[in-house]
Amino acid sequence: MGGESEQIITNPNLFYLNIVFMVDIFDRLKSVQGPLEQYQKKAEGYFIFPELEGEIGPHMKFHGKNVITWSLNNYLGLANNPKVRQTDAEAAKEWGLAYPMGARMMSGQTKYHRELEERLAKFEKKEAAYLLNYGYQGMVSIIDSLVTRKDTIVYDAESHACIMDGIFLHKAKGGKSFVFPHNDMERAEKMLGFATKQADENGGGILVITEGVFGMSGDLGNLPGLVKLREKYNFRLFIDDAHGFGTMGKTGAGASEHFGLMDDVDLYFGTFAKSMAGIGAFVAGDRQIIDSLKYNMRSQIFAKSLPMPMVIGAMKRLEILQDEPQHRENLWKISKALQDGLKAEGFNIGNTQSPVTPVYFSGSVPEGTNIVIDLRENHNVFCSIVVYPVVPKGVLMLRLIPTASHTLEDVKQTIEVFKVIKKNLEAGKYMADEMQSMAIKS
Repeated sequence: MGGESEQIITNPNLFYLNIVFMVDIFDRLKSVQGPLEQYQKKAEGYFIFPELEGEIGPHMKFHGKNVITWSLNNYLGLANNPKVRQTDAEAAKEWGLAYPMGARMMSGQTKYHRELEERLAKFEKKEAAYLLNYGYQGMVSIIDSLVTRKDTIVYDAESHACIMDGIFLHKAKGGKSFVFPHNDMERAEKMLGFATKQADENGGGILVITEGVFGMSGDLGNLPGLVKLREKYNFRLFIDDAHGFGTMGKTGAGASEHFGLMDDVDLYFGTFAKSMAGIGAFVAGDRQIIDSLKYNMRSQIFAKSLPMPMVIGAMKRLEILQDEPQHRENLWKISKALQDGLKAEGFNIGNTQSPVTPVYFSGSVPEGTNIVIDLRENHNVFCSIVVYPVVPKGVLMLRLIPTASHTLEDVKQTIEVFKVIKKNLEAGKYMADEMQSMAIKS
């Protein structure tokens, strides 16, 4: 036997320690559950991984019931737009789902991928754009490619999980970051002061990251405040506008257009998963920076190219977004009716400035559970609930996502239902567990 094996045999204490502390990874996963996983047995199929059925739209089926759906990322109602469906079908028939094969750098480049990028760049008034297979992995990879361990990131505390994972990766490589409370420009300036000192010491730069539209609260990132801070600090501004692309601005070009700051945003990120009801994403900016990302983003270099039907379909969706403003206008008509109606009835919808419509209540998690059951089982309204730790303890948030496909009648019915829910909550009718038990059995 070798020296290490002999040491284990002749030293019983060492042998004992190896047995005690060595674990099987799978055994650990089976015994230790994550924050959401602990609810699997009671919640899966109803609260978590619920299955909506039928044509995508404002009315679908859940557990056999017809429900008004307020939880679909289909802002402009393009998911079942006849032109979109026809384009998708024709592209799938002509190209199949495999073409092109391989990563774009190797064998997956086509003129259609380039054409879509050119159209997106022009729409966002940037020199160039680069297609991404997915928004989440794209954001993580962009951050990874933009900054080195010498650079410092300053970011909003309510940034999306994909931004946070990109920052975690940056920190794992030895980089530094500073966070400021949501949209707090006084604290943002303080963090920029720290970041400037850090960057000067390291010989690095500063990247500021925020969102155009915050997907939970619906409020906008304080782009004017951040841009103004450039008068005193040197940094690059990167925004994630997943919920703003297609919904905000005069032409739908996003939050930066809404504020009139398209030239001041250095790097713009948007997805196809919200307004365009598709798959994929893009990043737009100066050509040299986009070229750098093309040659350094590992999530794209080592991933298969976006399939042709999705590229052709995205071009049709972008065309409709640009040429048919009535979809965005109808989205805002529905959003305004919903938000104004809720506020008129005394509901707290926070500071939303976008179609995203949060409705806040005071209550416990069990009460929130029973509210959702009541909405779905007795009132035929399907929406998402957000509880601690996404919102503070004692706060419940029902999140409504209006679309251009909803009607004013949908809005009217939903507000009437919410009035009943509010009355029941205040009367303590959601305190018991009986409703939860019935829902699980059903």
